[in-house]
This record gives sequence, C-alpha cells and structure tokens, in this order.
Amino acid sequence: MNALIADDELVSRKKMQKIMGSFGESTTVETGADAVTTFKESLRRGKPFDLITLDIMMPDMDGLRALMEIRDAERKNWIKTGDEHPQVKIMMVTSHSKKELVLGCIKAGANSFVVKPFDRDIIIEKLKEMGFSV
Repeated sequence: MNALIADDELVSRKKMQKIMGSFGESTTVETGADAVTTFKESLRRGKPFDLITLDIMMPDMDGLRALMEIRDAERKNWIKTGDEHPQVKIMMVTSHSKKELVLGCIKAGANSFVVKPFDRDIIIEKLKEMGFSV
C-alpha cells in the first residue's frame, strides 16, 4: 500500500506514518495544498496513491477543500470507482466529531473518517472497512 499522510500536527503525522509503515510506503505532507500537489504529481508519474489520510483542520487549505480538489483531479483524469485505476481511498482525520462535518466529508467523497486520538487497532479496522487486506 502506498499512502499519503497530510496533517499539520507533527505528532499525529508521525504516528500515522509509523502505523502505515507496517503496510507499505508512505509520504507525509503538512498542508492540504501540499497533499493536492503531491497527489497530482503521483497521477502524472503513473503511480497513484492507494490511500490518503487528510486532517480536516489545516491552516492553508483544510482537508475538506483538499478532498474536493483531489476528487476533481480524478474526474479530470477519468478516474472513477470500479475503474481499471480506481479512485484513491481517502480517510479523513479529525479531532472534531461533529456529525455535520463528518457527513460533509462523506458527501464530498471521503471513504472513511477517524477521530483523534487514534491507535493502530482503529486504523486497521478502518483500512479493512475500506477493503484493504491488512
């Protein structure tokens, strides 16, 4: 599994990277804008990510906006669910469990969400729910 981890909090970013390191390679970025740029670059290289974890609250571009831009980039590249090159799975990460926020992310195309603080067991459960064999 090739994962992109976007979180402005160093501790959360490192924790997620350590957990995801058990399942493959991961790239980390600190901002939503960097997540979008890194994702688009992975498409250009022909090596798209399997999973992106996006913190919802980031200073320059929040996770919801980054999610929408990533899904838009996929549409522009003719990538859709069930395709030969399926959509990247996106897990939103938040310290806020407000129902409206979570529903907004799901409506915008998120596949899952996890509330901070998270641990390895929670992430494994979420990965399995999204169809990853871990």
